Formats: sequence, structure tokens, C-alpha cells
Amino acid sequence: QVQLVESGGGLVQAGGSLRLSCAASGSTFSINAIGWYRQAPGKQRELVAVVTDGSTVYGDSVKGRFTISRDNAENTVSMQMNRLKPEDTAVYYCNAQYSTDWGTTGSWGQGTQVTVSS
Repeated sequence: QVQLVESGGGLVQAGGSLRLSCAASGSTFSINAIGWYRQAPGKQRELVAVVTDGSTVYGDSVKGRFTISRDNAENTVSMQMNRLKPEDTAVYYCNAQYSTDWGTTGSWGQGTQVTVSS
């Protein structure tokens, strides 16, 4: 299994920056993809940014503003969020997709709140 613990987040004014980090533990060698999703009140959870073995994918709304990075040696994934907007306000969740003997499954972190004031 893979366990995820997020840190970072908080309250920031529009135009500001925040950095989120996620530390993975457990069967980290089996992780195929790791990244961030977010969920705003009354909305579905959506992709923010994900790193796989061969590529990085960003949600359209954050392209050019957010940058995800993965440190395999430290088993962490971080996301630098710049030029934040009020619509970025959400709970941000770290997610890892990993292989098991029974197939691919996923783990979620507990979530961290990001609030952007206008």
C-alpha cells in the first residue's frame, strides 16, 4: 500500500503563491503516477497536475501558473502555485496510482485547504 501525507496550503491573496507538498510512504516503488486533484464546494473533484513515468499533465485552468515536480529519491511530489485566483480555492488532494499483485489501485491523502481571497 501507499500512504500519502500533504502539507502546505493556507490563505493567500489573489496573485500570490503557495507551495503544496506530498510525502509518500509504503510501496513507493510501485507508484505509476502521482499528483494533485482538487475539489471546490459543490463541484466535482478535478485533475490539477499529475506526473507519470514519462509525462506531466496539467488541468487547463492551471497551465502556465502551476508547476509540479517529483523527487523520487525523497518520495515526494510538490506543486508550486503562482498567480493564484479566487477560483483556485478548493481542498487539494494528493493521489497516487500504483501497481499491486491484483492490478492498479490508488491512494488519496487527507486533503489540504487552499483559500484565495479576492
